[in-house]
Amino acid sequence: MKSGLVGGLLVVLGCAAMLKGDDVVTVKGEDAKLNNVFKAYLEKVFQAEPLTATRLGDHRFDDQLDDLSAEARAANVERDRKALSSLPEQVDYARLSRDGQIDFEIFRQHLERSIWLAENFKPFEDDPRIYGDYLTDSVYLPLSQSTQPRALVLKNLAQRMEKIPGVVKVARKTIKNPPKVKVETAIRQTQGAIDFYKTGLFELAAPNPQAADSKGLPALRDQAKPIVEALGEHMAFLKGEVLPRSNDDWRIGRERFAKKLELELDAGLTAVEVFAEAESEALRVEREMALIARVLWSTMFPKAPVPPDDELGRRLMTRRVLEEIAKDHGTPDSLVNDARATVDAIKTFIKDKDVITLPEPDRLRIIEMPEFKRGNSVAYLESAPPLDPLGASEYAISPPPSDWTPAQVKSFLGEYNSAMLKILTIHEAYPGHYVQLEYSNKCPSLIRRVLQSGTFAEGWAVYTEQMMLDQGFGGGDLKLRLQQLKFYLRAVVNAILDHKMHCEHMTDDEARELLMGRAFQTEGEALGKIIRAKQSSVQLSTYFVGRTAFYRLRQSLQREQGERFNLGRYHEAALAHGTLPVKYLPELVRKTLGNDH
Repeated sequence: MKSGLVGGLLVVLGCAAMLKGDDVVTVKGEDAKLNNVFKAYLEKVFQAEPLTATRLGDHRFDDQLDDLSAEARAANVERDRKALSSLPEQVDYARLSRDGQIDFEIFRQHLERSIWLAENFKPFEDDPRIYGDYLTDSVYLPLSQSTQPRALVLKNLAQRMEKIPGVVKVARKTIKNPPKVKVETAIRQTQGAIDFYKTGLFELAAPNPQAADSKGLPALRDQAKPIVEALGEHMAFLKGEVLPRSNDDWRIGRERFAKKLELELDAGLTAVEVFAEAESEALRVEREMALIARVLWSTMFPKAPVPPDDELGRRLMTRRVLEEIAKDHGTPDSLVNDARATVDAIKTFIKDKDVITLPEPDRLRIIEMPEFKRGNSVAYLESAPPLDPLGASEYAISPPPSDWTPAQVKSFLGEYNSAMLKILTIHEAYPGHYVQLEYSNKCPSLIRRVLQSGTFAEGWAVYTEQMMLDQGFGGGDLKLRLQQLKFYLRAVVNAILDHKMHCEHMTDDEARELLMGRAFQTEGEALGKIIRAKQSSVQLSTYFVGRTAFYRLRQSLQREQGERFNLGRYHEAALAHGTLPVKYLPELVRKTLGNDH
């Protein structure tokens, strides 16, 4: 999933109805007061941070761009401080309904988290990747998702594009001595941005050059020229000045990691508890994988004896079987089409087995990841913006970099083999991120639609992988099951890696051994994950923590309800309350299913 928004609003969720007064659930009393307070806060955010408004689908500010000066950023933090201090004065928590109290807590938590992050991290100084949002997403998102008339979109973007060279000037004044790993990614993304303004922008703005809405294309080309020049200067600055003075100081340390995990995951678990649970779960999953690998061994290696039944032997056996499965893969050019080819069978299975009611109409597009977005993950889901919920969602997949060696490309394609692409599509699209976010857009609570929990979103997506196979997807194919377990083990090991990289000074070699030795990842995937761990913190823990919440709740409810338990209705109940912190799931799902006790 594509997570994290400029200005600290953590979602690409929401609903225009609550802001525009369309067909919505009526909110009364103290709950209405809270809703109005939040809408007033959002309005201030949108005025100060137009890109946040764009991401959320409010296009009133698409002709503007954020003031990224230190003074403006300080003012944004002060805005959040005032909102936090005045919240209990404006809204009486005790008079709220229980749903209102949950919304109050989510809003308060968001403000506390935003303030703490601003006080403890300086991304505009220490992470040059952040400028990419303003340089490219600010133009890409309205073109790819807005439902406004194309002529209006282009008119707004013409004015916004005039401000983009100013972002480069601010970056030059602001960026100090960031970690080298972040600078290197920013350089690659900047090259992608240059290519976007040279070619990709025009293909996106006017897919059919002969169409009536392409009349503004010549003017758009003229407007892009100074941006290309500015980005060239930015590239030279990053390569010639920032990279030489960059450092390896990317760890955030044990204390900040623990606090950040507490605030961002908001799951009722400490960093120590998450790490301990992940270590235990990794061992369990390894044992399960070994059992399946042992069954497959004789068909794949009929003349070879099974390796010794000890820790090293079991891992060797599992690795050999996975390597054999990995040989069934496509090419760099076929990767996106190969993913598209998985969709029909997955959607048909979901409908036939009543796994969950799928959103209609289906507005998901599967695309090759734009180059300026690459460098953080192999795939992501950019959901329809909530204040423009009829827009498209994009499931984007990145091919291997063009400068990779043949051996690296082979390793990459082996990782994302035919079986893995099915699991990836389940995770990113059906019934994973795309379906969940479409449900989220229909939640009555504006606060829950806008202030998304990444732990909920990632946890649901990981939960669906095993659930789909448990219900029979793949017809009991053990190769597919082993691939699913490998993908899940990756989520578990993500949490271990996250903790050890930032809290225990894990080296790159130790990280490679963890990822390749224990999690059976290919070298290319492992190297990419190490880079990702250095560029982020805590986010890699969301997958395991969220999945555990969904899985345990389901087991508990299924035992309580016995034969009355209906899997499809459980899934719909789990998604009915927005993308909220998973700690609220047991209470709300039980209430929805009439199992409140």
